[in-house]
Parts: sequence; structure tokens; C-alpha cells
Amino acid sequence: MNMRKPVIAGNWKMYKLLSEAVDTALELKPLVANANHCEIVIAPVFTALNAVAKRLEGSNIKVAAQNCATQNEFGAYTGEVAPVMLKDAGCSYAIIGHSERRQFYGESDEAVNKKTKVTLAVGMTAIVCVGEHLNERESGNAENVVKTQLLGGLSGLTVGDLERIIIAYEPVWAIGTGKTATPEQAQEMHAFIRSVLAETHGADTSNATRILYGGSVKPDNIATLMSQPDVDGALVGGASLEAESFSKIVNYR
Repeated sequence: MNMRKPVIAGNWKMYKLLSEAVDTALELKPLVANANHCEIVIAPVFTALNAVAKRLEGSNIKVAAQNCATQNEFGAYTGEVAPVMLKDAGCSYAIIGHSERRQFYGESDEAVNKKTKVTLAVGMTAIVCVGEHLNERESGNAENVVKTQLLGGLSGLTVGDLERIIIAYEPVWAIGTGKTATPEQAQEMHAFIRSVLAETHGADTSNATRILYGGSVKPDNIATLMSQPDVDGALVGGASLEAESFSKIVNYR
């Protein structure tokens, strides 16, 4: 029996000025107020985190950071934001290793591993992203790529640590391209990820870990994705920027 509570997370990426972020959060609040079937998370830009978190206090919507530093101690790390600061600003989650971080900012599996550990250290939940590029899928290498990212990103983490980790599978070829992995492709990779977790952390942990799908998730494809046995939610990009479309995804059933 699957007791995993679904998670619908909206990654706002580098969009929305402060007032727009607050307005969208406030507009979203009543639209999803009755959604008890899933956890709801939104990830605004750093500058809007605290204002959004304050407006959502007492609601069923939690706030995530889109990234974090590899360190938690204060220090001379210009331009970085530590998880302890993100928690202080009102975050409960951090998205780590998003494909855009890997692709544009050279983020390695080792950095993902460090960021995951420091996020967990302050009591936040880590949403750890993995996924392959189109050429890797076409050359039949998708599973190897994802397994390498998983093993590297989760290295040294205990069974207890995994209780506060959510995996997000995002095929890079489906992000912002309008291409979506078919529900069958998503299910196949999610089942594979679960099998890797069973090898590394045991069957109980693997069965309890939530695995989200990310990549052109929209109101019209969320229900079929969610009907797959190993898909436990979604990491939504563009469709999370408007309260109405994101609320339709949240209220997929």
C-alpha cells in the first residue's frame, strides 16, 4: 500500500518582482485551501522568500528556496545564502541540483551532496533533482546518468536522512520545451530510481521516498502522470507562475 503523501511544488525560477510574487501567493492561497491530499510548495526567488513566507503563515502552502550554499557557517562567501538563513527567512524546503544549476552554473554531484547535507542539518527538507539530457536518453544512457547523479548526490546520507529527502526526476529534454516524458517513460524512470534507493538504503526507505516528476507539467497532463504507481507528485515550472494554472495542478483529483 502506497502511503506516500504527494507533493506538488512550483519552481518560479527567475521570475516575479517582490509585489508580483506576493500577489501570486495571495491569489493561490484560497484556490488550494481545501487541498489536503498533497503537500503544496512554492519556490520564489531569494528576494521574495521572506515576504511570501510571511503572507503564507498558517496556510497549507510551504516555501522553498531554489538553491542554497554548500556551507552553513557564516563566513566570507560573497553572493551565497546558507540554509540556516533560508530557514530563518521562512523556508521549509530547498531545491538542490536543478538541471539549470547543473547546466548553466556547473553544479556537480559533489556540490549537490554538500548542499543536501547542510539543508538537512537545519531541519529543512531537500528536493534533490536528477535527470538526463536528450543525447543521453537517445544513446540509451539515461539510467546510468541518473544512477550516477543519485549515488553522488546521496553519498554518505543515512536512512534517517532519506526521510527528509524528496527526489525530483526531471528529464532535461522536457524542461521548458513543451515535450513531456510520457507517463510510461516517467513511471519507468521513477521505478528505476526506487530500485537504486532500495540498493543503497533498503526497500523500506525506497518505498517511503517520494519521487516527483518535473518537465512541462501542466493542468492537462498532471492526472495521467499522477496515476502512475511511482510518481508521487510534480516539480512544476512555467505552469506554476500563474495561481490559477498551478491550483489546477494541485487539485488534480
